[in-house]
Amino acid sequence: MSKKKKQAAEFRFYELPQDEPVLALMGSKWIQIYGENIDNQHFHNLLEIGYCHYGDGDLVLDEEFYRFGPGMVSCIPANFLHVTRSDTNVPAFWEYLYIDPEAIFRGLGRQSAAEAKDLLEAINQNAFFIKAEHNPMIVTLVRAIFEEMQHKSEYHQECVKGLVYTLLFEIARYNGRRGMALGNKSNVIQLEKAIEYVEAHYAESFKILDLANECHMSETHFRRVFQQKMNMTPVEYVNFVRVKKACELIDKTDISMEDVAERVGFVTPSTFNRNFRRIIGTSPYQWKKRPDNHEGKLLDYNISALKGW
Repeated sequence: MSKKKKQAAEFRFYELPQDEPVLALMGSKWIQIYGENIDNQHFHNLLEIGYCHYGDGDLVLDEEFYRFGPGMVSCIPANFLHVTRSDTNVPAFWEYLYIDPEAIFRGLGRQSAAEAKDLLEAINQNAFFIKAEHNPMIVTLVRAIFEEMQHKSEYHQECVKGLVYTLLFEIARYNGRRGMALGNKSNVIQLEKAIEYVEAHYAESFKILDLANECHMSETHFRRVFQQKMNMTPVEYVNFVRVKKACELIDKTDISMEDVAERVGFVTPSTFNRNFRRIIGTSPYQWKKRPDNHEGKLLDYNISALKGW
């Protein structure tokens, strides 16, 4: 019997806007027929919180289907495969928050390192999908964060940080209740440890074997699985992460391009320039002249075979 062909997945990087505690995707742009002409599931580098204003359809989490409707909240940790699909020809209106829990705890938390680790594990352990009556506090906090991000009144950053901090504790508490979650880490893609390793060590010199070891695979098997699931080689992925980090440095500092290249892990400026142009479409110097283009380009950049490398 032939093996079932594995579906490709998209890895979507989202960046927090400078000086903002969350990335909020809001407004009429997000009124659409979700999942239309999309075959693959995807996953993110950040915690995704979604709020459904109206519409009906399915939230697909790995291989499980769950019905969504107005007033529901989804909580999808980083690296969970999922996709939202509207009912046929039925537009839905979702708005989304993207959060870096570790950064929130680092900036506001008073926990010890061990306590912070336990909190992050609880937050990232499960994905869930709830109605307001299941947990009014979580839904209220999510709506309040959207309200602050929409109006951006005085001190909105401080208010949002406090609301998100509280929301994360509520998520950790909710995930501690057995049987309430849709999925757990047994459903997460096999490559999570390698992805985390690259995020932590992108500026260093390491081998693909190091990534394979993180996933407890042989290097040959790791390369094959990575290509199947990510639609790119491990080396291409490492270069993508390094270029993403380079964009952050270029936008937020005035250091030389040679220093940027070194800080994100490229051995030579020529290698840096070649990969930057291949992934972003412009040279680093052209990018620096258009910092306003940073958020839009990276938010729209989905890693998939359709994009081409």
